[in-house]
Amino acid sequence: MNIIFDLDGTLVDSLPDIHAAAGAMLVERGYAPLDLATIRGFIGNGVEALVVRVMEAVGTADNKAVWVECFGRHYGADSATLTRAFDGVPEALAALSGHRLAVCTNKPEVLALAVLKALDLGPFDVVLGGDSLPFRKPHPEPLLEAARRLGEGPVLYVGDSEVDEATAKTAGIDFALFTGGYRHTEPEAMIHRFRFDDYAELPQIVARLVR
Repeated sequence: MNIIFDLDGTLVDSLPDIHAAAGAMLVERGYAPLDLATIRGFIGNGVEALVVRVMEAVGTADNKAVWVECFGRHYGADSATLTRAFDGVPEALAALSGHRLAVCTNKPEVLALAVLKALDLGPFDVVLGGDSLPFRKPHPEPLLEAARRLGEGPVLYVGDSEVDEATAKTAGIDFALFTGGYRHTEPEAMIHRFRFDDYAELPQIVARLVR
């Protein structure tokens, strides 16, 4: 079985570190930090999209590239101090170690690898970041490429958000929705084959698929 995971909001709660970096960026650029809930709503489409949403929230039309560099510098210097794996993730990954595992995230690849290393999550056979290919989720190509790199076999994609839902749908890959992440829509209104709120359930879901 090939199992591909989103990262932020799925395997890890990275919101506190992202919020801190966004706050540091805003202060450096001369603005007051935004609250945690606001930044939470901006996560999912990658760094550039997050920065653009922050800029829109504070009403600036400054040079976007300068802001993206500023955020990247702050987040790159401190991307895992406050970030934690969701409860049960290490145990679920250990239970799934006989399967081929991948991460497909919109976070830049070097930052994704840094977070995985800092939290000792894995090992993963494949890690694709938002800058690994010309496309980012919800375009299906990152998910399809991760599946190709894992090799033959059925594929399950595990994610937490509307971006993950759309990616799985357009890629034609079964989607397991982790309900404890950063989604805005009620789970009942989202398209998914499986749904779970406790990582102890995931190995059981996979076991049903491979029978």
